[in-house]
Amino acid sequence: MSDLPLDTAKEEPLRNDIRLLGRLLGDTVREQEGDAVFEIVEKVRQTAIRFARDGNPDSRAELAALLDPLPRDTTQSVVRAFSYFLQLANIAEDEHHIRRRRAHDLAGSPPREGSLIFALDALSTAGVTPEALADFFAHALVAPVLTAHPTEVQRQSLIRNHRDISRLLDQRERQQLTPEEDADNSLALANAILTLWQSRMLRPVRLKVIDEVKNGISYFQETFFTELPRLYIQATQQLQKRHPETVWALPPFFRVGSWIGGDRDGNPFVTADILREALRLQSAAALTHYLDEVHALGGELPLSDLLVQVTPELAALAATSPDQSPQRIDEPYRRALSGIYARLAATARALDHVEPVRHEIGQADAYATPEALRADLKVLANSLKLNGAANLAGGRLRRLLRAVQVFGFHLAPIDLRQNSDVHARSVAALLAAAGRCPDYEALPENERIALLTAEIATPRPLYSPWLTYDEETQGELAIFFAARELREKYGEAALPNCIISKTDGVSDLLELALLLKEAGLLLPGVQPRLDVNIIPLFETIEDLQKSAATMDTLFSLPCYRELVAGRADEHEVMLGYSDSNKDGGFLTSGWELYKAEIALTAVFRKHGVRLRLFHGRGGSVGRGGGPSYHAILAQPAGAVSGQIRLTEQGEVISTKYGAPDTGRRNLEVLLAATLEASLTDHENRVEPAEPFHPVLDELSDRAFRAYRGLVYETEGFRTYFRQSTVVSEIAALNIGSRPASRKASDRIEDLRAIPWVFSWAQCRLMLPGWYGFGSAVDGWLAENPDGLATLRRMVRSWPFFQSLLSNMDMVLAKTDLAIASRYAELVADTTLREHIFGRICGEWELTRRHLLNILERDDFLADNPMLKRSLQLRAPYMDPLNHLQVELLKRHRAGDTDERVARGIHITINGIASGLRNSG
Repeated sequence: MSDLPLDTAKEEPLRNDIRLLGRLLGDTVREQEGDAVFEIVEKVRQTAIRFARDGNPDSRAELAALLDPLPRDTTQSVVRAFSYFLQLANIAEDEHHIRRRRAHDLAGSPPREGSLIFALDALSTAGVTPEALADFFAHALVAPVLTAHPTEVQRQSLIRNHRDISRLLDQRERQQLTPEEDADNSLALANAILTLWQSRMLRPVRLKVIDEVKNGISYFQETFFTELPRLYIQATQQLQKRHPETVWALPPFFRVGSWIGGDRDGNPFVTADILREALRLQSAAALTHYLDEVHALGGELPLSDLLVQVTPELAALAATSPDQSPQRIDEPYRRALSGIYARLAATARALDHVEPVRHEIGQADAYATPEALRADLKVLANSLKLNGAANLAGGRLRRLLRAVQVFGFHLAPIDLRQNSDVHARSVAALLAAAGRCPDYEALPENERIALLTAEIATPRPLYSPWLTYDEETQGELAIFFAARELREKYGEAALPNCIISKTDGVSDLLELALLLKEAGLLLPGVQPRLDVNIIPLFETIEDLQKSAATMDTLFSLPCYRELVAGRADEHEVMLGYSDSNKDGGFLTSGWELYKAEIALTAVFRKHGVRLRLFHGRGGSVGRGGGPSYHAILAQPAGAVSGQIRLTEQGEVISTKYGAPDTGRRNLEVLLAATLEASLTDHENRVEPAEPFHPVLDELSDRAFRAYRGLVYETEGFRTYFRQSTVVSEIAALNIGSRPASRKASDRIEDLRAIPWVFSWAQCRLMLPGWYGFGSAVDGWLAENPDGLATLRRMVRSWPFFQSLLSNMDMVLAKTDLAIASRYAELVADTTLREHIFGRICGEWELTRRHLLNILERDDFLADNPMLKRSLQLRAPYMDPLNHLQVELLKRHRAGDTDERVARGIHITINGIASGLRNSG
């Protein structure tokens, strides 16, 4: 069931894997659905390949003639077959990337861009000293953050199935199989695909927040528990090898964070109880991992003190163990580990009400802190090192020591996030109930600031348990009260951050500060103490433009500056890629984010505060996505400075971190890019970038007008969008716990960025990733006839502009106007349809022409042949899904209530998302 446009020798293994998986899928379809359905699937596939190859209208008509009259059950079988093939192709491609990396490593190829060795080599060439490296790690923070609103359309059971298939393909790659082993492997693959075929693709009900929490934890179990400690060890070894005169004991600078269970923005289902359960589940996962590792260490360290010496500390630890069996009396390491296991088991019961699978030998006291557990493990490591067994301390034990340091008893720090409007209403309710201010929300900004600073400075609380508050205010206060309780239980690292969505002024940060004071997380006084980071999230174009002024005013308030001083003069700012894109378009969003970083860097330097930027990037280019390595290196000079957090969202999470090898590579990329961006002037390496800024100002202004003119100022655009995309149907798809819109309206302003981008991806227009660029360049070149040479120079020398255009190149390669025209036909008003789709097509052509002209190329993805061939492979399998989606939408919207129609729409959404991968 596959024809591959892959013709190079190094891609022959990929060709073989996809052929094998396609054949097994075809066999499954024939066995399960019968020869007639199999023949239809094959005929559709061959016709779609002809259409994708030559664009012949006859092929398209033949495809329509095949698909339109299909019975409902057959339609579902065809949709499932093509959807599953795209999923299998993804698995094969991911395995091929691992294969190619291993081939490079085995061949001793030069370090690849994005690897840690490449980054350290670049720093060495740039003359970065060991002292500068040591200072970097002393202050560094690198933190990918798993988010609470995924566009992951795959169920966890199917993802586990995909992992089984990956493992079997990996076995074929790495082992020389005997004929019997090969047959066993092929049978296991066939059974895995049969299981896939007989498994439900869709969720019957919407995910709950706790389901999302469990999904997030699965990536720690699959990847982070093993690969993050390995990354620390690799970094330490590389640094020690290059600079042996320095002892490299790296602090826990690399952590994986989470929003899952703490992100309340627009999600009424995140409550104080949910937050408690999220941390309980996270803690249980961490402690279960430690229990498993300690148990395994017991099997690995049966060392006898009849043969080796041990330190007095280890002897004492073994003596206090409940394991006093005569059979192990001479095995102090095993006895010490039995004691550690018993204490961990007691900790799991006390913290999380978890009963270990393997019961401990005897009772012991729970650990009070992760540091106490690490202290015991260090006793083992030190004894091994001092008594001729240093190598034994360098494997599992070393990784476990690092894991405990990084994951603690909480697993991942959870960020709390809420909309500034909710904070304002809660503060207003508190002030009114206390008789302090009857109508806070009516106050102008300067009066709000004066009132809030006065309240933050006084130890007198506003809240009283004897007063009655509205449900929303009670819920907000309950979250903060729970946060204080949970920090005491699991440690301060469990809940370190509070994020304010839709920040547009100083009062937004002070409102949160006041709410934290009411919960005991901010203590006023001579030396005021703030226990968590207050993080503004600037999202709209206007708010990004005001962000530096907002922070400047904030730092000028003595009461707030004192709070920052108490937090080591560090402050975090979050930048919203998704909503700024929806607000102002791709080019303007990117440029205003870039300028905001420059302005914020200057303001923070002025006030003597270290800036940490948190990049709210989505999976798709329309939501700030694209390759992380180049995105980090494209930041303006001085904006990274050793500290960066960035969101990992949706289907990108499983793509990046669903498998250990791939996950390790992506973690390494983040570290390598942060090192290079922090310690070298990557931005100005060819020529200064600042002279190009006026050009981007003009282009951005023109792009903004073109984008806003279409999306927000064209009458009927909202209707066109609703009718020509699957946005309404996406809202009914059970892919996340939160509603598709922030408010009960059909306004684009209220729609979340995820369904906005996801909808345009489904109809193959990808509009948020490119619209406005063509008009901008066209107008600018009309006034600057010699400007093309400038734009080409900007691409060659400016990483930001290079990354911007590279991402646009990828997005345009994924568009298909012929497919998009089918969706436009869903718009009932012919005049509206022709007017808006005509504008979109015109802008697409302008964008394509100018982009390729600037890049000096004849076609998209000229510098990325692997991705280009991947898209060529996928097109014939996505086109039938798009065709069937349109037909099913017509039936559904005409009033067909057959559940098979609705289910078919949702399966096509799933399949197309699989084909596009970073689509949401």
